Amino acid sequence: MIHDTTIEAPADRIPVVVLGATGLVGQRLVAMLARHPWFRLAGVAASERHAGRQYGEVVQWRIEGEAPPEAAALRLARPTPDDCPPATLVFSALPALEAEAVEPVFARAGAFVSSNASAFRMQPDVPLVIPEINPDHLSALANQRASRQWSGALVTNPNCSTIGLALTLAPLARFGIDQVMVTTLQAASGAGYPGVASLDLIDNVIPFIAGEEEKIETETRKILGVWQDGAFVDAPIRLSAQTTRVPVREGHLASVSVKFAQTLDPDEILAAWEAYSGLPQTLGLPTAPQQVLRYLDAPDRPQPRYDRDAENGMGVTLGRLRRCAVLDYRFICLSHNTIRGAAGAALLNAELAYARGLLAASGRSA
Repeated sequence: MIHDTTIEAPADRIPVVVLGATGLVGQRLVAMLARHPWFRLAGVAASERHAGRQYGEVVQWRIEGEAPPEAAALRLARPTPDDCPPATLVFSALPALEAEAVEPVFARAGAFVSSNASAFRMQPDVPLVIPEINPDHLSALANQRASRQWSGALVTNPNCSTIGLALTLAPLARFGIDQVMVTTLQAASGAGYPGVASLDLIDNVIPFIAGEEEKIETETRKILGVWQDGAFVDAPIRLSAQTTRVPVREGHLASVSVKFAQTLDPDEILAAWEAYSGLPQTLGLPTAPQQVLRYLDAPDRPQPRYDRDAENGMGVTLGRLRRCAVLDYRFICLSHNTIRGAAGAALLNAELAYARGLLAASGRSA
């Protein structure tokens, strides 16, 4: 049961393993875990060809700073429960196809898997969680464990663009959202490393990212929907997404138009955004932003270069709220794709699971 009080840290930091630790999202997880008060990085796993070598020898560090020394000294394991150190909690930054094969093996072995991969997001017994919005979706884990006969569990976080969009829409849901049109301008790092070839992206915008539009449209409805009578019921929102890749290193920008079921003043929308908070803030989860959404009055903000790092990359920045001649209102939102949209999202889900006592319910421990 959740109480509206700050959660106490565990007496000893909980050992965790990161799968796909050499990729961009894996590196973000490794960096964020180095200073985490609840979790301790105990193991890293990557492809079989690197197994047995030290993480610091293999990883090509592509984010700011250097690989944490304690992580650099770890031996890379194969992504199997037998080869990885025992850990109650496993973070998956694996590609979707590999995740589809590997993640159930860890969940079956008793680990609580917090996944950034897309492989299981839309499964009928797998929670797709943004803790500020739908923490109650974790109730689906009882069904998941029963139907799959897992002693562990699998929870997913959404697509990187979905997270920013859903967080901006969630506080507006009480006004009745009928339709949403969104066009994303997604950073190059969203494609991983090396990602899009430089000669394809420099001086260019690519108006296609495979699978992204479908993810935004389906995932957003699942997140804003409800867990009811043992099933997920999607929010009844008509949503149309177009996705583009732009020559920006990090930070996904989105241009959003919304039609509401009632007539609103802009001040009502601004007030809803400003006041928005959720269970992570109430509980004081370590990775949670203090201010989930912030609005900038400047006519040319938000911009990735200046605003993507808000709240250590875990906040969403909004701007340019104005009337829409086709729908009702339009605005711009920006989120950090590899932090709030990926590593930080998986980490916040794991913190919520700890707060709910769900890690103790998993069977694989040190």
